[in-house]
Amino acid sequence: MTRVASLFLPQLPIERLRRMERPSALLPEPFPQSAQTPLPPIDDEPGACSVPRGGGWRPGARWARDGALSRRPSQAEPDAMPAHQRPTMREMGRRSEAADNPFKAMRPDDGSRGGGQVLPTTMTNPWARPLILIERIGQKEVISAACPIAIDLGLRPGMPAAQARAQVTDLEVRDAEPDADRAVLDRLALHAVGHWTPTASVAGPDGLWLDLTGTTHLFGGEARFCQRLLNFLRRLGFTGGIAIAGTPGAAHALARFSGRATTILRSGQETQALADLPVAALRLSPAALVSAARFGLERVGDFYPMPRGPLARRFGLETVQRLDQARGLSPEPIVPVVPFEEPLVERQLLEPIGTAEAITQVIGDLVDDLVAVLQVRGLGLRTLVLSCTRVDSDEQRIGLGTARATRDARHLKRMLGLQIERIEPGLGIEAMRLRTPRVEDLQPEALGDPLGGETAAPDIALLVDQLSGRVGEEALFRARGIESDVPERAVGRAPPLSTPTGWAPWRRPVRLLARPEPLGQVIALLPDHPPRRFIWRRQLYTVVAGDGPERVHGEWWQRPGELWAVRDYFAVETQGGARFWIFRRGDGVEAPTGDLSWYMHGAFG
Repeated sequence: MTRVASLFLPQLPIERLRRMERPSALLPEPFPQSAQTPLPPIDDEPGACSVPRGGGWRPGARWARDGALSRRPSQAEPDAMPAHQRPTMREMGRRSEAADNPFKAMRPDDGSRGGGQVLPTTMTNPWARPLILIERIGQKEVISAACPIAIDLGLRPGMPAAQARAQVTDLEVRDAEPDADRAVLDRLALHAVGHWTPTASVAGPDGLWLDLTGTTHLFGGEARFCQRLLNFLRRLGFTGGIAIAGTPGAAHALARFSGRATTILRSGQETQALADLPVAALRLSPAALVSAARFGLERVGDFYPMPRGPLARRFGLETVQRLDQARGLSPEPIVPVVPFEEPLVERQLLEPIGTAEAITQVIGDLVDDLVAVLQVRGLGLRTLVLSCTRVDSDEQRIGLGTARATRDARHLKRMLGLQIERIEPGLGIEAMRLRTPRVEDLQPEALGDPLGGETAAPDIALLVDQLSGRVGEEALFRARGIESDVPERAVGRAPPLSTPTGWAPWRRPVRLLARPEPLGQVIALLPDHPPRRFIWRRQLYTVVAGDGPERVHGEWWQRPGELWAVRDYFAVETQGGARFWIFRRGDGVEAPTGDLSWYMHGAFG
């Protein structure tokens, strides 16, 4: 079931300007000067005084006001005051009292205690003025966008700019920047592809289309996704609306004409939901809208009872197509935005080919063309896909990967040559294509100085690629150490070109069994001696030397059953020179530590 969301940004051009000028959104006006509230005189030579330039007293200097600089109050004066009027110890010149946070916002010094009056401070918002954006159409300037204040004053997009200036005197006029608005939509679409849905497209100059088929459950449902999306836009400073429906046309119409911020419509109900919307919701051409108004058609539902033939002749075939697309009667594909233009080369053959020599020749030409494209863009491929289109329209695809980014034409031809036997040409191949879904930056690297004794490490990436093409990528790996006390958990797989780290300092056997194998008929002296003999894989071994024990405790955080588990490991040498690594479950003293059974875990040498 297809689910499409339409995101509508009605104030995108205006709000984009607000985001650009947000740091200067609120600017303080200067203090007004009047005869009733004269400003204090400015002392041009304050000397060592800490009074701010421009007059006024800093907080904490109240006792120095009114000509009392030469007199310090005695302790008896503040003691005689009421408790709520006594000055603080800091104002009295004592430092034993904790000071306030110096970065805390302080109210401005108004001099009210010295007999002055409060100087009013006003803030002005530059966006309080009505703002419109204009664009030139031929020899005429029209409004392309208007802020909410301008819309409340009767200014609408499409109105001539001269009429707007005559209607509103205090009007701010700016030029529209459609390229900048489109860039914002493109960035939102790319963000949607990376975070919300793999298919997103720009829907006109004021919104996006999002294909949410099979993705909304990752966000807790469609309602939850809509709320998260609107909150995201609100943090960016944009006002938006969103509608989800079964067709792109219905979602586009409901997002712009439903009057709600969020609209979720079930699939199959598009016809009833669109019936009461205006005709402009169908995205018709201006000529079709004029014709519909001339015939008295105001709602989308007015088109439903009309025959298809007269409807197409009077309003155009596009009207019938838009109506069917919105109702789900005809498909409307969404052209998705591509986050990255992958390198692609192809060849259309004049005659079909089917021999291995001809296929090899075409592959070589494609590789040369692809390497040239990668060289210009400074890229190296990690994944390569060869597509062969046969004359019966059947397409075969062969993919391969590389251990490291490369654009070595000779190496790529050799790798693809190993895959030719998988191609079934049938009646012939008429087109071949090479594309690289995964690429990485590949810049020139400085070589070492062989004359100075510098030797570079051998590059085994080419060998890894060739072996992977023969035995598979999963068959090649390196062993790496894992932080664990249990031996079977202390080793893992790593990519073949990685550098393994984290090996334990103690000795471990070269060959470690995936799962320990039980031993039979073991004779050993408990608790700290290695066995004298044992049977493994139906063969009797006699021990001539042994070393141990090495005690390993279980990892209780992995499994509750390993809380008291204990293993005592012994390195033993048998008659004939074989050296094994065996262990006993339990410490030989406490029963909960193990049942004293013996196991083979590895072999040395």
